[in-house]
Amino acid sequence: MKIVAFVLVSLVALIPPADAGSASQTFPVSLDRAWSTTEKVLDVLGWEIDKNDRTVGWLTTDSRKLDGEDYGVYAKGTRHRLRIHLKAEGGNRTTITVERSVFKRERILWIDTDEPLATQDQTVERGVLAAIGKSL
Repeated sequence: MKIVAFVLVSLVALIPPADAGSASQTFPVSLDRAWSTTEKVLDVLGWEIDKNDRTVGWLTTDSRKLDGEDYGVYAKGTRHRLRIHLKAEGGNRTTITVERSVFKRERILWIDTDEPLATQDQTVERGVLAAIGKSL
């Protein structure tokens, strides 16, 4: 019994708090206003929207170079892209979540090979979310 209690306490200690590392926030605005503001903020920040699906509630940006070389037919470096989820939480409340994927890309003769990278830094996500919040 003591071993079970020790294991449970150890597991609980490993679980981060709910808001740790979260790049999500609920705003007191309609989904339509949040959507249009998010698109405008991404444009101002230089993030081009690659795909969006309003029925599902997400936007995906084109990837941007963090470091490396790009010579057209050959490229090697680290890139990142954003996915923003927008979810209506009632009449005038919308939750916006910003996720960032970081990956290594190598391109040889127009064929891209991407390898996902793990990152704990959420500065970009929090900055985009803060910019959206200021604009709302």
